[in-house]
Amino acid sequence: MAERYGKELADALPEADGVLGFDDYADISNRLQVILSGGSVEAHTPRDRRSLLPLSPVERQKAAEGVALPGHGTAGEADLASAAESAPADLPEGLAPASGPRAPLRRRLDTSPVASVKLASGCDRRCSFCAIPSFRGSFVSRRPSDVLNETRWLAEQGVKEIMLVSENNTSYGKDLGDIRLLESLLPELAGVDGIERVRVSYLQPAEMRPGLIDVLTSTDKVVPYFDLSFQHSAPDVLRRMRRFGDTDRFLELLRTIRDKAPTAGARSNFIVGFPGETEADFAELERFVTHARLDAIGVFGYSDEDGTEAATYEHKLPQDVVDERLAHLSRLAEELTAQRAEERMGETLEVLVESFDEDENDGEGGWIGRAAHQAPETDGQVVLTADSAEGLDLAPGRMVTAKVVGTEGVDLVVACLDEEAGR
Repeated sequence: MAERYGKELADALPEADGVLGFDDYADISNRLQVILSGGSVEAHTPRDRRSLLPLSPVERQKAAEGVALPGHGTAGEADLASAAESAPADLPEGLAPASGPRAPLRRRLDTSPVASVKLASGCDRRCSFCAIPSFRGSFVSRRPSDVLNETRWLAEQGVKEIMLVSENNTSYGKDLGDIRLLESLLPELAGVDGIERVRVSYLQPAEMRPGLIDVLTSTDKVVPYFDLSFQHSAPDVLRRMRRFGDTDRFLELLRTIRDKAPTAGARSNFIVGFPGETEADFAELERFVTHARLDAIGVFGYSDEDGTEAATYEHKLPQDVVDERLAHLSRLAEELTAQRAEERMGETLEVLVESFDEDENDGEGGWIGRAAHQAPETDGQVVLTADSAEGLDLAPGRMVTAKVVGTEGVDLVVACLDEEAGR
């Protein structure tokens, strides 16, 4: 919001002491000191961040040194010494800044066994409904060494699963001269001591390649999880979205994945009611969703986004039609994902234990975790049966082997197979 709207946001929120954009990140401490001292900081002036870097990806890395890219920073020894000196005295054990050159300048705010690791910033795609590239900028990869160092640091803090995040992970490395860099990085991340799972989010179907599918489906500790951004499946709608593919190509991609990893997880998001979407287009989307056997589905009704090409399109659908299609596909998605969960009955899973969920009514509760096909917060969870977990030395971060014995919508109910707590 701050990056995109700047002064407009500041005018709408006079009670805010400052509105800071990405350009302020490099000097954020001084900006905050000015505010705390009673001074004022000029509100961020929005601009199209795609114009800050060269159009050619291979020319970006050097140019990016002069552009603020949140999440790309690493700390030298001086930074770390300063961070250690300013760290609160009561900072929980294990959360103090790391030491040594080029360790990530990052503090964890919780003790979850799961953490995200930024892989890149920005996006070079020009989907007609999306404004993200204008305020996130062009695609810039983090260096593999920085991603590895941060992962090692997180493992030292007790993290068991890392989730690689960016606007488009399938593009990783193209600005470093190697579009297949992700395929070589993933095994290295999986080999970090203490890491049990490496998960990759947000994959572009149009950029999926055989080598990447092979690594995602065959590398130990890299989960066969495919967060594929389909958005729609009717070819006419996809072209207006400035995207590629169709129902049959997408189904073939999923078949290719499942031929290599039959229990692979797959999820996606879809936009209904896009300008010009006909009843036949909507029916085509229904056909895809019905046959795709996705584990998790997000459905959104189209609405205009400031500054996007689609906002200028004609043939906008009446809001009641958008709402009706949204409700219809949402109901279908709920039914289909529940059916997909039922298909997993009898499967043996590796479950990452995350928390103990205490029942407020009776004071009892149970252990909650996630299987390989479930991403944090979005794809459902695993509930361990109380009798199978009894007597086990369970704790957040433990991995246990379990069998699916029931379902609750997209959630799975499992019985632990371990005689004692897992690794």
